[in-house]
Amino acid sequence: MSFFKRLFKGADETIPETKERTLLNLRVGDFVTYDLMDYEVTGKIHYNDGGYTWDAYQLAGSGKTRWLSVELDDELEVGMYETIRIPGLEPGAKKVTHDGRTYYLEEQGRAYVKAEGRSQNVHGKNVDYYDYTDDSEERFLSVEVWGGDVEVSYGYEIEEYEVTILAGS
Repeated sequence: MSFFKRLFKGADETIPETKERTLLNLRVGDFVTYDLMDYEVTGKIHYNDGGYTWDAYQLAGSGKTRWLSVELDDELEVGMYETIRIPGLEPGAKKVTHDGRTYYLEEQGRAYVKAEGRSQNVHGKNVDYYDYTDDSEERFLSVEVWGGDVEVSYGYEIEEYEVTILAGS
């Protein structure tokens, strides 16, 4: 028996193949680099609104938490989001002002979610969502209502090539 077979416990045990990761198949435990910062994928939420689906990956790194949103519509849409607070926000309002910009309600609905990792506490729940965009259509607000809790995130579109992925397993 060769040295490598003994070291890796024989020929009958195969080393599992790691599927190449893309923004559409990230897993909890993978790592991504964006804007010269390294993040670990610590959670994943898969949204389903009547067959229309998208994913949000919770990223943790250097004391920061961000959300990477990935949606395959006619083309791949990728956004980076950070949680913010907007006191007095009424979910579903036609327009919202934040940080000197006005955002307009673009889309709303209710989605069923599957979640894993740090996001597992929302697995199997429904969320009401409200998506807003500014006049330039380059800045976004995402408002999610989980039961009675309102979560607001500020985001912007990024390009797929700006994210580097390293599979964690």
